[in-house]
Amino acid sequence: MASILPASNRRMRPDKNTYEGKRSVYVKNPYLDAMDEDILYHLDLGTKTHNLPAMFGDFVCVGGSPNRMKAFAQFMHKELQLEGDGEGIEDICAGTDRYCMFKTGPVLSISHGMGIPSISIMLHELIKLLHHARCCDVTIIRIGTSGGIGIAPGSVVITDIAVDSFFKPRFEQVILDNVVTRSTELDKELATDLLNCSREIPNFPTLIGHTMCTYDFYEGQGHLDGALCSFSREKKLDYLKRAYKAGVRNIEMESTVFAAMCGLCGLRAAVVCVTLLDRLESDQINLSHDVLVEYQQRPQLLISNFIKKQLGLCGQMS
Repeated sequence: MASILPASNRRMRPDKNTYEGKRSVYVKNPYLDAMDEDILYHLDLGTKTHNLPAMFGDFVCVGGSPNRMKAFAQFMHKELQLEGDGEGIEDICAGTDRYCMFKTGPVLSISHGMGIPSISIMLHELIKLLHHARCCDVTIIRIGTSGGIGIAPGSVVITDIAVDSFFKPRFEQVILDNVVTRSTELDKELATDLLNCSREIPNFPTLIGHTMCTYDFYEGQGHLDGALCSFSREKKLDYLKRAYKAGVRNIEMESTVFAAMCGLCGLRAAVVCVTLLDRLESDQINLSHDVLVEYQQRPQLLISNFIKKQLGLCGQMS
């Protein structure tokens, strides 16, 4: 969620990163100010070719699948009761096949692909985009799917802290030949607000817990069904039980870098993922198509209600 101040109201304080009464997006790169033009290559946008302040702001939601983020944009079009049916919504990043981006009223929906490398590239360019667009008081929410640990399939997990494969709240970024460790704590107040919002939705199992982020879907998450497997079922279960004891309630592949980058750049951030299975019981998803679709829509429903509440549209709650 990001809000843009009208141009006439934008008055910078001396620290350059704070408008009066509003906090803008931080970019931690001294070289950007000296650039004549910033080309956001993977988004097919640029500071000279596009009027970024006029294009962006308001609410920002990111998710892995292009089709899912398009569906979310169309869902928000309907939820906000905008004109038309939303079927002809245009991809702002149509000039590239790396990511997709849709603007529906005040909601910006962006795909980030799968895994840490893909989402980190998107985040670098998205954060610069929000900076160039002079966005203030930015909140960004990742929605997606995950594997649960010790909780029922269909449960929605709101992440308080993203942890690595050793259950540590950290993201290790290799920069040149150095390993830099960054915090992965997310906004606790935002997580609580989302949890409270979920309680207004009937039959909507939701909890706050740690999310483990891995570099791989198969071996890295202890799957017994990959092309390679060098461990026993007993070792897999012992690992997942230790993760549960450490507070981990779901596993995915983006949350640590998402939390680290958003925290460094001053964005209030949240991760909201539905679980498609309990990894203590199974490695493969065997849900029916209808159930799978309904589960995948749960994070979208929660974020839709949250956005409408922020906009004062309580009478349109789903």
